[in-house]
Amino acid sequence: MPRVQIPDDFAQDPTSYVWSRFAPEVGAAAGGFMLAVYENCALSVREMEAARYRTAHLNGCKLCINMRAARDLPGLIERSGGNPAKAAARKGPDPDEAFYAAIADWRTSPVLTERERMAAEYADRLGQSPKSMEEDDGFWQQMHAVFSDAEIVDLSFAIAMWMGFGRLTHALELDNVCMPTALS
Repeated sequence: MPRVQIPDDFAQDPTSYVWSRFAPEVGAAAGGFMLAVYENCALSVREMEAARYRTAHLNGCKLCINMRAARDLPGLIERSGGNPAKAAARKGPDPDEAFYAAIADWRTSPVLTERERMAAEYADRLGQSPKSMEEDDGFWQQMHAVFSDAEIVDLSFAIAMWMGFGRLTHALELDNVCMPTALS
């Protein structure tokens, strides 16, 4: 049961209602932030999903945990007023279920590339212990070995967006509905 009042007409998409009705200016800015991340991030879809899915588990957001990029992202972007083709043009193959299962064991899974593993680690550390990176030169050397500065900034913005929105969604119990899929 959501922690705020949601009319029955919006029971299948309470987040849209909350963003547009309770805080329309902030909700619009949040939607713009989300679209900017998904439409413009330079990372591959698997690299983004490694960080997003690790963040989803840290946040406990059921919607985020059940979201799959190939199935759900185009519809989310379209419903948010964005261009799904921009996100679809991102390099690399879509993650499969073996990929999502591997995120639980991101430190050692042979399914993940080094960049995907580092994206998951960065999400893990930002979500659980951001201060742990302050003087960890070894971690930053690894990050710079696989990501450019621009990619690190892209990933930082993306993780910040997922952390904030996922925690808001979970805390207000807006995540107890099925993920709306692509409109077709």
